[in-house]
Amino acid sequence: MIDRKIIIGSRGSDLALWQANHVLRKVQKLGLTAELKIITTQGDAIQDLSFDKLEGKGFFTKEIEDALLKKEIDLAVHSHKDLPTTSPEGLKIAAVSEREDAAELVLIRKECVDNGEKFSFKRNAIVGTSSARRKSQLLAFRKDITLEDLRGNVPTRIQKLRDKKYDAIMLAAAGVERLRIDLSEFKVLRLDPKEFIPAPAQGVLGLQIREDDHELFEYINKLNSEKVQDTIGIERKVLNLFDGGCQLPLGVYCIKEDNKFKVWTSKSDSWNTMPKRLYFESFTDEGFAQKIVNQLNAIKGKSVLITRDLKEDSFFKNVLEGNGYKVEGVSFIETKQVKISLTPPTDWVFFASSNAVDFFFGQDPELKPKTKFGVIGKSTEQELKKHNRNAAFVGSVNDTKVVGKKFAKTVGEETVLFPQAKGGLRTIQQQFGDHSKLTDLIVYETIKKENAKLPKVDVVVFTSPSNVDSFFEKGKISADQKVIAIGKSTEKKLIEHGVQNCLLPASFDEVGLAEAVFGI
Repeated sequence: MIDRKIIIGSRGSDLALWQANHVLRKVQKLGLTAELKIITTQGDAIQDLSFDKLEGKGFFTKEIEDALLKKEIDLAVHSHKDLPTTSPEGLKIAAVSEREDAAELVLIRKECVDNGEKFSFKRNAIVGTSSARRKSQLLAFRKDITLEDLRGNVPTRIQKLRDKKYDAIMLAAAGVERLRIDLSEFKVLRLDPKEFIPAPAQGVLGLQIREDDHELFEYINKLNSEKVQDTIGIERKVLNLFDGGCQLPLGVYCIKEDNKFKVWTSKSDSWNTMPKRLYFESFTDEGFAQKIVNQLNAIKGKSVLITRDLKEDSFFKNVLEGNGYKVEGVSFIETKQVKISLTPPTDWVFFASSNAVDFFFGQDPELKPKTKFGVIGKSTEQELKKHNRNAAFVGSVNDTKVVGKKFAKTVGEETVLFPQAKGGLRTIQQQFGDHSKLTDLIVYETIKKENAKLPKVDVVVFTSPSNVDSFFEKGKISADQKVIAIGKSTEKKLIEHGVQNCLLPASFDEVGLAEAVFGI
């Protein structure tokens, strides 16, 4: 039993003190006597510069680590994402906490909300953040916005939004949740960490002690989460191999699922350049981080054809062209509305494409007030938001059968309406055991585009089975061309045309497709 009082060092912000007190209570439950000591860091003292303008690494941790080495404190509590990837000589991480939500939150003043826009803030919004990583990813999705630096602790940042210095700000979800701040005056949007990638170890606390304090280690290590240690170990190793600190425009997010590590990455050269995006899977963490870094460094621009017409603000176009790729968007089909006369009453409406959303709502359908909506992919979800509807179910994996089974389980005994294309594959419907509660509603048809040209490119990205059929009426895939299929149904159609080696993205949206292209 340790008979001395354990001094816990922490920064003095509201969030840091919450974290330190959280650890204090856990330490006391281990039977130790402890108290807190507040230490001011460089990052706390300098509030007028963005993170990328502060010199060196560890500007939220160095002074605390110095106090630990000088034995002024015994245990340091850090936001793990603030720590340099290598501990100073004489110190070590004794434990990492369970992971709070790793995601980012967007807070928007309600008068600045536009649900039809990505991330729900209006066109040309002023968005506050001082993180180079957040800036680079925001610009990839929304080139129209103005970015302004935002410093201070969490309540201070929120007050600056309240004072109308910004239209929206971005914060780590973990900090807001820990402080239990009332955000009812704002629109709050949680961003999927697989889409908007957080900092390595975001949402995790690192508990640091002196290496020679073996007695304390035996206690503190009991608080360690081995599962979290494994996943953030990969995230932080990638950061380490890039020799970066928390100001590096690098996002890495790792989960372990079915005994497999799954990692999403976003890496930019600077805050105002387009990020490279990659998705990886591995059954082992051995050498995994090095493989990720090698592939990010090896990315080289190619020519790409995607079988859809691309909008000017297309994420797919922005990130690829920003990294030296030549991108052409050519749809080989056209769509035509099919008039509907009556919308049957239903509990759910499910959309498998953005076209289905537009052609359905374009005819002013009558729906019950509490009708729920399901979609495939974030692009379809975003299209639904443009019609002031939110999705209660979003299928995001590239296997439509898996999505269909999950949706059928979600629906249970309720009724579902499926607005769709004439001759649609009905893969979602086929996953239901009882079809009596399902209704198909044809709202559009696809027509082959006669004047579409077939450019010569290195990579062809197919976005629908009908585009595959129309493409192969005009030409074929050469042996040296790489092929990406947006999902299993499109892959099946390509196989029918003799294409055997298709790559599939991790998700149905432009982010997943861009990751797949970068991975070639």
